[in-house]
Amino acid sequence: MQGPTLRFGDSGADVEKLQRLLADQGLYRGRINGQFDSRVERAVSTFQFENGIDDEEWGVYGPVTRRALEG
Repeated sequence: MQGPTLRFGDSGADVEKLQRLLADQGLYRGRINGQFDSRVERAVSTFQFENGIDDEEWGVYGPVTRRALEG
């Protein structure tokens, strides 16, 4: 479950996977295009809030958030 920390402005296959995971949770309704934009950032923040993840920067997909979403 290791992976890079993703944040606003990032792009690529890892972001696309994140978009799909967030869409599966009903948190992201944008295009699956591999672009970490403000909608992805908002969806990550919402996931963090709903799951009580407060030891990672809001909207940043780091190891704690990754474990919660992919676990």
